[in-house]
Amino acid sequence: MGSTGRKSGFWTRWVAPLAVVAMTAGVGHAAAPVKIALTFDDLPAHAPLPPGVTRIEVAGRLLAAFHDARTGPVYGFVNGVQEEREPDSVGVLSLWRAAGHPLANHTWSHMSLNSNSLSDWEADLVRNEPLLERHMAGQDWRWVRYPYLNEGETPEKHAAARKALKAKGYRVASVTMSFGDYAWNEPYARCMAKGDAAAVAVLEASYLKAAQDSLDFERALSAKLYGRDIPYVLLMHAGAFDARMAPRLLKLYRDNGVIFVGLAEAERDRFYAADFKTQATAVPTTLEEAMKAKGLPLPPQAPAWGGAELDKMCR
Repeated sequence: MGSTGRKSGFWTRWVAPLAVVAMTAGVGHAAAPVKIALTFDDLPAHAPLPPGVTRIEVAGRLLAAFHDARTGPVYGFVNGVQEEREPDSVGVLSLWRAAGHPLANHTWSHMSLNSNSLSDWEADLVRNEPLLERHMAGQDWRWVRYPYLNEGETPEKHAAARKALKAKGYRVASVTMSFGDYAWNEPYARCMAKGDAAAVAVLEASYLKAAQDSLDFERALSAKLYGRDIPYVLLMHAGAFDARMAPRLLKLYRDNGVIFVGLAEAERDRFYAADFKTQATAVPTTLEEAMKAKGLPLPPQAPAWGGAELDKMCR
């Protein structure tokens, strides 16, 4: 990949901006450490794999990065159906647990609450429970992450789902930081299949820039709303590109003054109080929603690189 910097426009568009990010990381943030709880969705299998890469290898690389960065417990949110769809993914959950990290519920089939009945969605949630009980062996697995972050398309359904989850002893794992990491995994598999090292370098640079931009943006919202950093809950996915980038991504966060905490510790902050209640009307569970609820305009956000650009990579 050493030759990729000679590609026309690559250095000026990606490498140079990232060099500036690296030099300025942490500037102005010398006070209290920034706390982030890492969470990974779609275990044991997310997105296509590059040639020759296995689900076990993806999990192993993620877990090694957690160990090296001393992240503490990282919840993996499970869709049990993937073990049926991809038998080669069997073993990922055991590996996750053997490394000391917990598992929780993402529904059996990644079912959207917005496009299904609450009763069907509950049944899909419950179908996942025996798998979680077996792997967690009496430890706390009663956290839920809504697939697609869909919490019900009406206030009434939102409240009914929260009531049902509370009755089952669940806590909701909200998301207060995300940079759409999932969008890089499929183009990475295509680019590796084509052996396009230059394109992979573009993916790497754009991924790190997106992470930095997201961190800066959410911190700006938290400062505007509360004059402090809330503990953030970061949504990630257990994909092959995420595994490749994990050491560099975690270093980026640490260079910005981040310390990693567990999900339960992060959600003890008063910002997440709504995750333990039921309301007839939706209560803000993201910083963007909190800004809108207070009638505050969102600040300018760095232009996102993804979507159409990623979809075109290595076609």
